[in-house]
Amino acid sequence: MELQWSVQQYPPQTPSPVEFPAWHLVGLEEQWGCHSLSSRSAPLLEVGVEVWVQGSLWWISGLPGQNVTMDEGGTPLLPDSLVYQIFLSLGPADVLAAGLVCRQWQAVSRDEFLWREQFYRYYQVARDVPRHPAATSWYEEFRRLYDMVPCVEVQTLKEHTDQVLHLSFSHSGYQFASCSKDCTVKIWNNDLTISLLHSADMRPYNWSYTQFSQFNQDDSLLLASGVFLGPHNSSSGEIAVISLDSFALLSRVRNKPYDVFGCWLTETSLISGNLHRIGDITSCSVLWLNNAFQDVESENVNVVKRLFKIQNLNASTIRTVMVADCSRFDNPDLLLDASDQATPLCQVFDLGGDSEDEAASPPLRNPRPGRAKEGLRRVLDGVLDGGTQLSERALETRVAELLAQGHTKPPERSAADARNKYLIFTTGCLTYSPHQIGIKQILPHQMTTAGPVLGEGRGSDAFFDALDHVIDVHGHIIGMGLSPDNRYLYVNSRAWPPGSVVADPMQPPPIAEEIDLLVFDLKTMREVKRALRAHRAYTPNDECFFIFLDVSRDFVASGAEDRHGYIWDRHYNICLAKLRHEDVVNSVAFSPQEQELLLTASDDATIKAWRSPRTVRVLQASRPRLRPFFSWFASHRR
Repeated sequence: MELQWSVQQYPPQTPSPVEFPAWHLVGLEEQWGCHSLSSRSAPLLEVGVEVWVQGSLWWISGLPGQNVTMDEGGTPLLPDSLVYQIFLSLGPADVLAAGLVCRQWQAVSRDEFLWREQFYRYYQVARDVPRHPAATSWYEEFRRLYDMVPCVEVQTLKEHTDQVLHLSFSHSGYQFASCSKDCTVKIWNNDLTISLLHSADMRPYNWSYTQFSQFNQDDSLLLASGVFLGPHNSSSGEIAVISLDSFALLSRVRNKPYDVFGCWLTETSLISGNLHRIGDITSCSVLWLNNAFQDVESENVNVVKRLFKIQNLNASTIRTVMVADCSRFDNPDLLLDASDQATPLCQVFDLGGDSEDEAASPPLRNPRPGRAKEGLRRVLDGVLDGGTQLSERALETRVAELLAQGHTKPPERSAADARNKYLIFTTGCLTYSPHQIGIKQILPHQMTTAGPVLGEGRGSDAFFDALDHVIDVHGHIIGMGLSPDNRYLYVNSRAWPPGSVVADPMQPPPIAEEIDLLVFDLKTMREVKRALRAHRAYTPNDECFFIFLDVSRDFVASGAEDRHGYIWDRHYNICLAKLRHEDVVNSVAFSPQEQELLLTASDDATIKAWRSPRTVRVLQASRPRLRPFFSWFASHRR
């Protein structure tokens, strides 16, 4: 007969410094003759169990660790199998508390199968998801997700006077920088108590506000990006390079549009953008490689060099550039493959392949020049004859696309080289809202400002550079971040309605309030995770702004417009914590040396520091002392 029982909580009968959760099980008499089994609150040095067995009531108590549930001969009063079945019906805190009763119960409370059940039930993880390959036990894995997630607020920084837009850590983790609508870049010391080290006011340089920052690889320079107000109130961007030794401003580089942000390519060279209008909705983006030290004395050393020139159609532009280092791909993260995902949300196109199957390629695939001229002639003949009905914008896009297809340098194919890097950015081909991710390989010889300034490697007819890969996410991209090994790209996207068609590039489809957090493997160019969900955004297409995310070894975090930051586990795809602010959370940042420390920045003009419960206990301990092994669970409830 299958035993059935229920669990009921009992109020403590006597107050004491140590109170253990109580349980009550009914229905055991069929096999064991037990009419009821329960625990009760006990004094500080006494633990015990009350058992009603075959008509007699027993209270078995003693000091923690004693065999108080054994008879005089050392035989357990309850067999392990019954204790195990009882523990299966309890919650994690009750199991840990029961483990203090005696050595037998303590052994059962650490059973691997028991904690496997507790794990799947508590975190609601699908049963077909295996344990993290690096985990040593189910008990330790349960504890990692509960006790080592940075969800305890430990400090609130209020030195900014307006919305805080971005946070970035130095690679050492000793410092971090913040950008704000108050037009300052602040640099902080990351100690047990965070303190302000330096504040750079950018208003004297005609900046409106600061929006992004990044430390170079050796943490000697800081790139700060902001909105620069030029002549006639036309807004564009500017990048400043700040020395972290003297806090001197070393150089300034124009950056257009401002949401290109900019990024480091090497320790002393950075990438910026420029935008040139060609037509009403057609333009080209030029990406420049700049020397961080613009006061170069030698006339043989360039301070700037053009990297790539890329055509933009339908009012799209290149934004949000970042660099992924391919040499770090050999340090694989532990991720599950989304092989069970029948219909991927996104399409990944390889634009440098040899296939002639254009049906499987995006509209930016470049045919041979002869075919481009023939296609252009057909389009123009159709318009002149009245057989082809196209709006002015549609005609401009079609003509620009055909012209570019005959004058675009194809992607360079090189042997696998660990020195190669990927330039990653948001772009599009249907509308102005960023709905695609462009990927362009940067070869070693392109990573220096030495050599010709313009037109390197181009023929006289090659006006533009083709992309190597394009990822279409069918939605508005509002955030991107790389895993620590640079192999995985995480993308915040607000989806378009299924089956939506863009008829007018200036009127993109409505976007969802729910944010999808997508994951792509840059080594295989595949989507490898089902979308993570929990966070939300509410602004429409024309008001949508970037929400910065960050990725650590085990976790991924993001801000949201719902006044919370969110943390997910990268392996199990579950949301572990919500971090409260009073307004929109714009940016999050893990310490690169300590993933149990997370910073969040908000429109409420504050930066909050969050640590894990485990770290908080360690920092608060005045001196080392023994703690009950279950204190990690009881000390913090989320």
